[in-house]
Amino acid sequence: MNRTLKEFTKEDWDILFPIELVEHNSEWSSIFESEKKKINEITDSKFLNRIEHFGSSSIPNIKSKPYIDILIEVPRNFLFNEKLIKQLESIGYTCLTQPDSENENNYMILVKGYHPNGTCDQVFHMHACPKDHPMMIQLEFRDFLFANPERAKEYEKLKTQLEQEYKNDRSGYRIAKTDFITETLELAKE
Repeated sequence: MNRTLKEFTKEDWDILFPIELVEHNSEWSSIFESEKKKINEITDSKFLNRIEHFGSSSIPNIKSKPYIDILIEVPRNFLFNEKLIKQLESIGYTCLTQPDSENENNYMILVKGYHPNGTCDQVFHMHACPKDHPMMIQLEFRDFLFANPERAKEYEKLKTQLEQEYKNDRSGYRIAKTDFITETLELAKE
C-alpha cells in the first residue's frame, strides 16, 4: 500500500530524505522568485502579508540542503484556513501540520517536491505563520548572515560538521544548530 507524505513517520523522513549539503546554487534565488510568483497567482491576497526566502539556500556562497525555504506571513485568523491550504495544494504542496489549540506557537508547515518513494524534484519547505510568531526571527538570522559573510562561513562549517553525525536525523540536525543561531541573533542585536 502506498502511503502519503502525511502518513510518514519521523523515521520515514530521516531514512528516505537524509541530510545532504551541496554547494550554493546561484539559481536558488530565481527558483524562489518563480515559486513566489506561482503562490501569489493562485492564493487570495488576503491570506498573505509577505513571502520571504530564508534558510541556507538564501545565503550566498554557503553550502545548503538544496531546498528552498519559504516563510509566509499569514494573518492569524487565516492560519490553517482550509481555502488557503487547498490553494497551496493546487500547486503541489502538502500541509504536514494540523491546528493545535493547545500550542500557541503552532504554525503551518507545507512541503513540495518530495515523493513517497524517496525521490525528489525541487524541494520547497513552506512555513506559514503570523507576524508575531517566533519563526519570524529566522529573517533576522538570514539578514545577519547575508551582511556578515564570515559568520555565514562559520555557519557553513558547523553544518558540514553536523551533516554526517545527523545524516539520518533531521530533527537532531536542526536542534544541533540552535546555539549557533541564538548566538548569531545576539550578535545581530549588538
